[in-house]
Amino acid sequence: MKRLLDVMIALVALLLLAPVWLLAALAIAFESGGPMLFQQTRLGLRGREFNMLKFRSMHLNASATGPYFTAANDTRITRVGRFIRRTSIDELPQLVNVLRGDMSLVGPRPDVPAQRSLYSDADWAQRCSVRPGITGLAQALLRSEATEAQRLALDLRYTREASIWFDLKILGLTIVRLSGKGSN
Repeated sequence: MKRLLDVMIALVALLLLAPVWLLAALAIAFESGGPMLFQQTRLGLRGREFNMLKFRSMHLNASATGPYFTAANDTRITRVGRFIRRTSIDELPQLVNVLRGDMSLVGPRPDVPAQRSLYSDADWAQRCSVRPGITGLAQALLRSEATEAQRLALDLRYTREASIWFDLKILGLTIVRLSGKGSN
């Protein structure tokens, strides 16, 4: 049932958000040229690697090394990139990952392979028991203000409490937070 809902909602969202895709692609091309999409290896269900898609928010040839999360004043991020990150427009291409079956709309955010070492074996097995999501409990409650420890705890909580109703609640909380009505 969850997979069917994911596919149906992703298809509708892709259709409704096509103008936003076009505007984002044009803004990226106008500002810095090059590809509009960025792909990064992430870990999904059962720890399987996949290429997660995002709109490119950094300058061409920006170094991909460094911390798991970029700082607000990171000079690698373009002006358009700052906007699409702040509004989460950069995440829209992950709807394609949902259609491919790599991701779900809701679940723990997919980790980069280096983050595997942050988990105990038991926690990693639990973490990989569900598909990663475009949004999750940490994003709905804390957005980017979550510490690594908070994010890990909320991701594991999600895997223990996952249900369609919990997903709908998280989607609702995410929409409220993105609309600016939630606390920052």
